[in-house]
Amino acid sequence: MKKKIMTKVIAAAMTGAMALSLAACGGASSGSSASQGGAAGSASGAAIKIGGSGPLTGAAAIYGTAVKNAAEMAVEEINAKGGTQYELNFQDDAHDAEQATNAYGVLKDWGMQVSLATVTSAPMAAVAPMYKDDHIFGLTPSASSLAAIYEDPDNETNPYGDLFQVCFTDPNQGKASADYFKSHPDLGTKIFVIYNNEDNYSTGVYKKFIDQAKANGLDVVGEATFMNSTVDFSVQVGAAKDSGADLVFLPIYYTPASQIFIAADSMGYKPSWFGIDGMDGILTVEGFDTKLAEGVYLLTPFSADATDDLTKKFVENYKAKYGEIPNQFAADSYDAVYAIAKAVDAAGVTADMSASDICDKMVSQFTSMSFDGLTGKSVTWSASGEVSKTPAAVVIENGTYVGVEN
Repeated sequence: MKKKIMTKVIAAAMTGAMALSLAACGGASSGSSASQGGAAGSASGAAIKIGGSGPLTGAAAIYGTAVKNAAEMAVEEINAKGGTQYELNFQDDAHDAEQATNAYGVLKDWGMQVSLATVTSAPMAAVAPMYKDDHIFGLTPSASSLAAIYEDPDNETNPYGDLFQVCFTDPNQGKASADYFKSHPDLGTKIFVIYNNEDNYSTGVYKKFIDQAKANGLDVVGEATFMNSTVDFSVQVGAAKDSGADLVFLPIYYTPASQIFIAADSMGYKPSWFGIDGMDGILTVEGFDTKLAEGVYLLTPFSADATDDLTKKFVENYKAKYGEIPNQFAADSYDAVYAIAKAVDAAGVTADMSASDICDKMVSQFTSMSFDGLTGKSVTWSASGEVSKTPAAVVIENGTYVGVEN
């Protein structure tokens, strides 16, 4: 998914994520080395092995790096408290299905017992069947596509059963956005949508948004699509301007969004802009004038400027360790590790158990427990693996994300 930008109550599950893809299968490797993405080891004794993969290189690296950093921080904190110990092995899949498949193989050979699965959606869809075949529990922080948890995502049937999400699903992001527009007409009443028709994440959000927009009686005056290879967005922005739209919905990632803002600025077009979790990262695009993103809204379950003690401590520690403010992907990852730890303790899981036996216990816990974290209170999961929690809205002001309704 501005990256965390809309404080609207909407119990749903949105798949971060945000939004991209990863997969798995491959050869052996040590996995503990920094070259493999880094590993946070146990303080003492046998440790439960947590695997995961995400883009640490390439255009989507901001997402994978945030997930890896926060997961390492959470593991270190938990290990420092004593009790059950964990070791994290996070592989670079470059947001590529084939590389994600290879990463899965590396992690399986390493002895992965529980997984953070993948960071982005396409790679997740590629490796999801492997988790089912091997009966390994996976909790993805940010792969928001229904294909991450359903064998038949188009009909939302045949859930894998051992794959869960911390992020909201794509359809729920679309519904949440349409509901937010209905309750906030001051943002604009003539809506135009620009989305990537080659991306599962973008199209998944778009389809649900359109359905809910019709149900809510919203005036969608037009839409424009683009492809992964698109670099010039003057046609799409021109169409939005010509339609008279005063609110443009962008269910896309931050890189194309930055180009859209540049094109709009050149045309003197200044509608309200509304994004989802994939927009998080817009303020870190190299060479992008962040002033062009001023006033942009984002739908997100996390706002770094929240004043609760848990968020303040997390942001402070993350900044001290990594030198930057954590984004939604980092927050979802941090919650994922702590949710795994809560389930492990409640189920009596130990490091000498098989991944299959652990999977059964984790599924039982996740479908019955409630979790309080950075991205939601009283968070629960359905049998299909979808999360239920309340998103928040943020807006970019003076180069930072600010909670809309704090």
